[in-house]
Amino acid sequence: MSAQNSDGDLCVTLRNLLNSIQCIKDKVRDGESNEDEAEFNLSNFWETLNQAVKAVSQEATKVSLAYSRPPLPSPQDGEKISDSILKSVLAFSTIYYWLPKSQGVTLRRQVRDATVDVLEGLTQLLDVIISTPLESLSQDQLTSTGTVWSACDRFESLPKDNKAALLVVISGEVGVIKDAIEEIEEALSEAQDPFGDILDDVIEGAEPRGNQDTYWSEQDRRVIGPCQGLMKAAAACLRKLTSAVRSNADVTSAQSLAQLDDLADISKDISPRVDDLALCLYPPMDYSGVEENASKLASVLKKVLNIVRSSHVCGEAELTWVQFLDNAVDHNLQKARDLMHQGT
Repeated sequence: MSAQNSDGDLCVTLRNLLNSIQCIKDKVRDGESNEDEAEFNLSNFWETLNQAVKAVSQEATKVSLAYSRPPLPSPQDGEKISDSILKSVLAFSTIYYWLPKSQGVTLRRQVRDATVDVLEGLTQLLDVIISTPLESLSQDQLTSTGTVWSACDRFESLPKDNKAALLVVISGEVGVIKDAIEEIEEALSEAQDPFGDILDDVIEGAEPRGNQDTYWSEQDRRVIGPCQGLMKAAAACLRKLTSAVRSNADVTSAQSLAQLDDLADISKDISPRVDDLALCLYPPMDYSGVEENASKLASVLKKVLNIVRSSHVCGEAELTWVQFLDNAVDHNLQKARDLMHQGT
């Protein structure tokens, strides 16, 4: 068999493998878990899954090395490599399906996303190998191999139960909200015209502007105060919720696990509302838009506090801050409205 025909056979083998992994990835992304949890053991699941993901990582290394330098694998060896990778991927995805939703939807989503990332990394690696000369190790191939390793390594740090999964969600929300608050504070601390340097760069030699649509009026700045208060209430709510979850969260009953999922879902609604409010505070301010977005953020925060109040993570110690923040949300929203409607 000529070298050209051999290369062609190997590419067909790799393409078939890529298509198979793509199908598995699509099923993992959209498929349902095994609802029979009579024999399910969470600790055993993690031990077995971590072994499986290490096997996938090793197989990715093997295929990358096999197709990075001469001599290339024979067609028979190419089939064996392909079969070995597919076997490891099937074992890995099958073990993922062991995790029932009754262990927590939030946990399962994060494990699913991490599983999909590994499979996506493998398909990208195979695609790079197929699309570049088979006897050369390209930078793209090195990068793709590293991407698979990183996706596999991520499993070591995944949350191991629904409580930890909820804390991951909250932590992400806190980071986004903190950034939004800091950006507004930084803009307020700058000169009266926060966008002057940008516009002056665009229009060189422009005369000083008198267009107040590019900076805040005194009334605008007063309105921003209670809006910042709402944003800070959002951050405080999630910080306090983090402490409550760490101290009180239970993962032993179906009701408690469902409540943790509810808290995760509603928490993810906070940062988009904070971002929307922050964006509409920049000049020129449209008070109708500010009021609408402030009201939406307040509504989400009230909903979060109500869900916290009725959940098992809220003990006697938590009721104080829940009520305090509930009042703070009402106070800041009303104050913002009053300031916006002054003189109308």
